[in-house]
Amino acid sequence: MAKPKPVTPQEAKSVETYLRKLFANRSIQVRARPRATDAVEMYVGDEFVGVIAKDTEDGEVCYQISMTVLDIDLEEQD
Repeated sequence: MAKPKPVTPQEAKSVETYLRKLFANRSIQVRARPRATDAVEMYVGDEFVGVIAKDTEDGEVCYQISMTVLDIDLEEQD
């Protein structure tokens, strides 16, 4: 298995711009991770919502979002 490629600051900004347009939400932020370069963190406002990883398999570049929803967050909706 190949080592993950780092997400550059320019790529992070491009992904942030795309997500802001896609979801019509200017409060989306894509931030560097404190101790890792293989992915970036996604926030809505100050709320951490997921990790975005870069995938370069088969010569194509794509970005995958991994998001966890906790059961306690769902209970707050009731």
